[in-house]
Amino acid sequence: MAYQIMVVKIGARSHQALKVQEYLTKHGCNIKTRLGLHETSPEYCAEDGLVILELTGKKEENEQLKKELESLEGVTVQYLEI
Repeated sequence: MAYQIMVVKIGARSHQALKVQEYLTKHGCNIKTRLGLHETSPEYCAEDGLVILELTGKKEENEQLKKELESLEGVTVQYLEI
């Protein structure tokens, strides 16, 4: 069984989070697991962060999600099938 993993780095969460969420919702039926990571403390909240996705579905659909996310300024994506 192959695992499909996508790591999304969001460089400006306050500016891109809504659009990223829109794309993730659009492709939500292909997202099995989602984990969001960013640095935070009572004095600090990082502007950049990571979203790690375990995907299901067809590779072409997941590549479309990657393309949509990469169209956003400050968002980079790595996709791997292992």
